[in-house]
Amino acid sequence: MINKRLLIKNLLAHNDENSFYDKKRKLNIDEKEGKAKFLKHICALSNSNPKNNSFIVIGVEDEDNQIVGVDFFDDSKIQNLINAYLANPPIVQYENIYFPHLPKGKVVGLVTIRPIDKITSLRKNIWKYYGGSVFLRDGSISMPKVFDIEIKDVNSGIVAQIEKSAQNNIKLTLDSVINFINNEHKNLDSYYQVFKEQFIVCWAGIKQKNKDKIFYSRVDIELVNEQVKLFYSTLDQVEITYTEDDFTIVEYVPLGLQNRYKYYPLEKVTITFQPNGMYNLESNLIFEAPEFDKKTLHHIYNTNNAILEKLTKNIPINESEHHDLRNLPATYMVCYLNGFHEAKDKLDEAKPLLRNYDIDVYESYKATIRILRKIKYS
Repeated sequence: MINKRLLIKNLLAHNDENSFYDKKRKLNIDEKEGKAKFLKHICALSNSNPKNNSFIVIGVEDEDNQIVGVDFFDDSKIQNLINAYLANPPIVQYENIYFPHLPKGKVVGLVTIRPIDKITSLRKNIWKYYGGSVFLRDGSISMPKVFDIEIKDVNSGIVAQIEKSAQNNIKLTLDSVINFINNEHKNLDSYYQVFKEQFIVCWAGIKQKNKDKIFYSRVDIELVNEQVKLFYSTLDQVEITYTEDDFTIVEYVPLGLQNRYKYYPLEKVTITFQPNGMYNLESNLIFEAPEFDKKTLHHIYNTNNAILEKLTKNIPINESEHHDLRNLPATYMVCYLNGFHEAKDKLDEAKPLLRNYDIDVYESYKATIRILRKIKYS
């Protein structure tokens, strides 16, 4: 079983970016340019390594390999994006890897690319790249190739050695469980559960009981053996259940208008553990958008637009508008889900304004975008 934190350290220590490994300061697949560059790198790494895994490490400074981290990213539908734009798509997995020195909520992103031993190419145009383009790694650069190429396997031995040196052990596992419960979450209710005598899942949060169900807020869930964060949120509520074989997470998100909120189920994630040291992770979007009164939505939409205009022009806002601003990302999302398609453009416009205005409002914005991204790729 591979300890993903050790794997990242080994990749960073082994060499600079090369034909089986790339590193990025951050990843932005919400914008067309960032999405296109990400697909280009996936295509190039898959083609350059037909027999072994390739990796992209996200949250690392390019010049000195300093691990600075990125926000937790839990888009389990990223494979849908790969399948939509790439012909002969590889199997791609994005994982959030815990590093003790990083601030709360920050992780290192690890993208693992498993090829299918076929030439991968762009299926259709995106940004400045044309459909049919084939990319390969030329050192640390992903380059287009417009001629027939022969797939060569030159990295299998190197990658196998790197993965072997990242194998987990009992001490690392026990240290991680103790750190999770006693240090990282000493002020929260913390638990752990062992599956198949091999896997350990730890979770922490504020425990709440509602009728016959138990929910957790401020939730952090980690598959300790691999140092993979499975879930992290300071805003949403989560229901956790488990059997001898499965660990299931159901995420709920608060939606509403005028200070009346209700929690709606968003996504169900089930991890099934197998006795051979493997596990499967299956996610299903179970969200159904609530409907609200259109007249009320028109009023809120126009109010949000007026607040944005003031922020754009550096005009001070009053106390009432400040309260509306704190709810602006969520209410824009409600408008969008109820047919106000321009609300998504308004959210994009609001991003830099909210980031400069208030950290809590910006965190709410990021949570809103995360939900919309899940809905889009599902």
